[in-house]
Amino acid sequence: AALQKLRGTSDLSAELEEMLAEQAAVRGQRAKNPWELFQNPALRWQLVSIVVLSSAMQLCGNDSMYFYAAYVFQEAGIPQDKIPYVVIGTGSCELITSVTCNMIIDYAGRRPLLLGGYIFMAGWAIVFMVALSQQTQISWMPYLSMACIFAYILSFGIGPAGVTGVLPTEVFDQMSRPAAYMICGSLLWFNLFLVGTAFPFIVKSLAHFCYIPFLVVCVCTALYVWFFLPETKGKSFLEISEEFRKRNFRTKTRAGFYKGPEEIKTTTL
Repeated sequence: AALQKLRGTSDLSAELEEMLAEQAAVRGQRAKNPWELFQNPALRWQLVSIVVLSSAMQLCGNDSMYFYAAYVFQEAGIPQDKIPYVVIGTGSCELITSVTCNMIIDYAGRRPLLLGGYIFMAGWAIVFMVALSQQTQISWMPYLSMACIFAYILSFGIGPAGVTGVLPTEVFDQMSRPAAYMICGSLLWFNLFLVGTAFPFIVKSLAHFCYIPFLVVCVCTALYVWFFLPETKGKSFLEISEEFRKRNFRTKTRAGFYKGPEEIKTTTL
């Protein structure tokens, strides 16, 4: 009854079937602790995926854009007393795009949104650094810098901000999800502290090219998503688990072929 009220429909047969199948798959198991996830080879790539994506959420430099926002808006000629409201506008853009992402995620898919978000962020980081380096020489460069700030934040909101939070639910079973979310939350706060502490030193060392480390993070994360993260759109938990199981237990035989654990066991017998 609660699920019908939440979904707004009485036809829940497919969803209930999936929930019961997952329940049967974990029957007899207990909730896992965070350190047990690191010790379980069956969860290796699921764990690597959430560690990479949760870390990239902060290490991509989105929050550092706010560090430059007031300076760029001032250079663009916005009155000093209006700048705080414009900075609030950038945060509103992130909020709106995050909500929009959650509305379209089931149509667009997880991988395209993540890939598009990080690729666009990498591109805007390059443009932003060029604009900063030319800000005092070319009169319209502050406006390009301002556009880059909004574009960077919008790219972050439409992809990584909206998708990363739902992945642990889709790639971990009911017994592992609480521990997975604890790891994700810890990484988010630790990396936020790391970026906040290190960014002034990065600016001092690299000046206008301070976004090079964030550019590298965006590119590396996009490559990881492209090569290693399976699409979870429209798939049940058991289907997603099977994809990760093949990757977690992939073993190279003498003949050079890759086999899963059941194939290896049969071959050995």
